[in-house]
Amino acid sequence: MAADKIEREIIVEAPQERVWAVLTEAEHVAKWFGDSAQVDLTPGGKAAFGWSQYDSSTHHAVIERVEAPGFFSYRWARPAGEPVTPGNSTLVEFTLTAAGPGSTRLRVVETGFTDLDVSEEERGTAVQENIDGWRAELGELKDYAEQPA
Repeated sequence: MAADKIEREIIVEAPQERVWAVLTEAEHVAKWFGDSAQVDLTPGGKAAFGWSQYDSSTHHAVIERVEAPGFFSYRWARPAGEPVTPGNSTLVEFTLTAAGPGSTRLRVVETGFTDLDVSEEERGTAVQENIDGWRAELGELKDYAEQPA
């Protein structure tokens, strides 16, 4: 049975307000999470994230909660190009907390893989792809956020 949860946590050597902006503002998101981004940062707002290396695939999302500058979540669709529905999406939650002077702890939790309307094998693939994806993308977020603004 596929896991239902991915958890990652990193320390970013940047103030929480900087990490919040990098995480939630489209012009910053497009620098570390794919190549393009649209974000309507209101509950129920739409978001889209694009990767040109994957045939210009765009993953659509719906914003769930926004509690600036400490919590942000969205539900995003799998596969690319599809609108968010209960059977094709997972929930991604970001929590930001101070980790010392000028540093931020960023925790990402993604859940809902067992609710995907796909085969068990496809669920397992989705989990592994997103484990690998979050490892890479959070590394890119860290590198980008730690650059001088």
